Amino acid sequence: MKTNHVVALAVVTIAMLTSLSVGGVAQAPATPDQMVAALKQNLAESQKNLRKYEWVETTTISLKGEEKSRKQQRVYYGADGTLTKLPIGEPPPQAAQSGGGRRGRLKEDVVAHKKDEMKDYMERASTLIHQYVPPSPAQIQKAKDAGNMALRPQPQGQVRAEFQNFIQPSDMLAITVDAKAALPSALSVATYLDKPEDAVTLAVRFATLPDGTNYTAQTTLDAKAKNIRVVVENSGYRPLTP
Repeated sequence: MKTNHVVALAVVTIAMLTSLSVGGVAQAPATPDQMVAALKQNLAESQKNLRKYEWVETTTISLKGEEKSRKQQRVYYGADGTLTKLPIGEPPPQAAQSGGGRRGRLKEDVVAHKKDEMKDYMERASTLIHQYVPPSPAQIQKAKDAGNMALRPQPQGQVRAEFQNFIQPSDMLAITVDAKAALPSALSVATYLDKPEDAVTLAVRFATLPDGTNYTAQTTLDAKAKNIRVVVENSGYRPLTP
């Protein structure tokens, strides 16, 4: 089964997540107000921190636990601030195969229908995730003011900021922050499409470059209702040559 459309949607997802790479803030958050201020400042500064780098993005699509596609791209910000992605070693498109006769055409129609269903589902999942990542500073403030924010101490000097009912009822956005450096180390989203049974989850792991720049190291999107997993990894960071 071809997954070109799903790969394209995964690329859109990572483009959103890349903007979450942040630098530190002066004061470590200790209260909900300080945490919100730190997160809002990090989000406001996120667009400028990685523009001096280029890196390799690897997108892997799996269906029912079986890898269906793997794609690599060179990624960097252009002079106008636009995120640019260039394919690395992209394989040539496969020629369409016909089963022959009416049965063959029927099989092709079934496959095409399933591809359209998957494309539509991933488009909807991607649109939903757009509402969470990167999280809106205004939405973070709104959740905090509504009493839907909780700070939970974590091991190794980290704090987990949880925002319930962030976009829709019973959802959850959680950001794990290094309490000393005020840098995110992980982000997770638990939400759903039409009903809670149609769960969509997102897990983001951050890492830090030698100069202190925080970046999205790995992103995993799980659409359990469709047995689809999209994993995007960023690696090979190096200074962008003018």
